[in-house]
Amino acid sequence: MVHKFRSYLLQENFEMNVYKDKIHIINYVSIGHFDSNKIIVNHDDGVVAIKGKNLVVSKLMNDELMIKGDFQNIELR
Repeated sequence: MVHKFRSYLLQENFEMNVYKDKIHIINYVSIGHFDSNKIIVNHDDGVVAIKGKNLVVSKLMNDELMIKGDFQNIELR
């Protein structure tokens, strides 16, 4: 039980959760591009390209990112 709790708190894998008007990303490496129509997020295994309108980074931390806006396309490379 302690191991599960510890792995939840210290999660190391890239994770992306997509909701209606926001995307929550955990354990990214860097932001490759950012403007109101396109955001590119680099992670250990590749790249996520997010296209849309009125894209805004509403939460920015060392390992966590929240993007809000009107999403049109999400591409995993």
